[in-house]
Amino acid sequence: MNKKKTTYADAGVNIEAAEKTLKSVKSAIEATYTSAVVSGLADFGGMMALSGEYEDAILVSGTDSVGTKLKIAFALDKHDTIGQDVVAMNVDDIVCMGAKPLFFLDYLGVGRLEPHVAATVIEGVATACKKAGCALLGGETAELPGLYAEGEYDLVGFAVGIVERSRIIDGSAIELGDIVVGLASSGLHSNGYSLVRKVLLEMAGYKLEQHLDELGCTLGEELLRPTRLYCQDLVPLLEHGPLPHAVAHITGGGWYDNIARLMPQGMTAALDSKAVPAPPIFDLVQTAGNVATEEMYRTFNMGTGMALVLDADDAEGWMQSLNAAEHECFVVGEIISGEESVRINF
Repeated sequence: MNKKKTTYADAGVNIEAAEKTLKSVKSAIEATYTSAVVSGLADFGGMMALSGEYEDAILVSGTDSVGTKLKIAFALDKHDTIGQDVVAMNVDDIVCMGAKPLFFLDYLGVGRLEPHVAATVIEGVATACKKAGCALLGGETAELPGLYAEGEYDLVGFAVGIVERSRIIDGSAIELGDIVVGLASSGLHSNGYSLVRKVLLEMAGYKLEQHLDELGCTLGEELLRPTRLYCQDLVPLLEHGPLPHAVAHITGGGWYDNIARLMPQGMTAALDSKAVPAPPIFDLVQTAGNVATEEMYRTFNMGTGMALVLDADDAEGWMQSLNAAEHECFVVGEIISGEESVRINF
């Protein structure tokens, strides 16, 4: 009796689909390559040359994921913006150390590979990498049957950057009297979505397709608004002129945790929440879920995606440069003497 030969595809892994996906995104990936890229897609590992312009080069690395914001992309079957989220969450972390992003790696884990979805996600990653000035040097698309729910995937990123040792930013230069400047966010970015989904979709019963006048768009459009990329404008400013004393990417942990990790002993970042106009999505979440104000500022960016601690004499110049790069920014506080790392005036 003839017995059918069992294949890898029978177990749920389609190698041909993976090859099709890679071919479809090859040009988008190669468009991110800089002159420093030695090898990329065809090899077991991507290679990049370090230029000789650094006297004492330090590599800076970071990794992060998009998180449960992906649930919104799944529900709406919209995958073209999520790539920017994963890039921004990583490159804007390492730029806080003063690093210029060199290259990026992505990991896309799926239960069943749908080439058009995977290609859309990866093209979004590549587009964001090009904006950020770093090469999409490699990555992994893993088809793992039974691990993910139908139509779902996970997206994780890894960024590596470089900085001259003498220009590392680590908060050690913070002084009393420094000014804290906040850069406006584009909205929720990629944090707090477990709370957002619980409050807006479960408790309040909003629908993703529902147009909300206060948002000026549908709820789904607002929730998929991509995380703002800051590094493309910050890197040129960090390479020349006076350095900030500290830079904080306001992600999970909100104003409290992200700024607190920078503060030296005996100093407090005294911040004024009223100095930053928070986008209306935050009020919608707070009202629908009856969320305490302090909890909001411990969970979300509340309109400030990046915070710079600057010498008082440098603040005006920095704000002019940021405005010229089309970043809306605000003086949100100052560094004073105190035992609590962050104090917010509501």
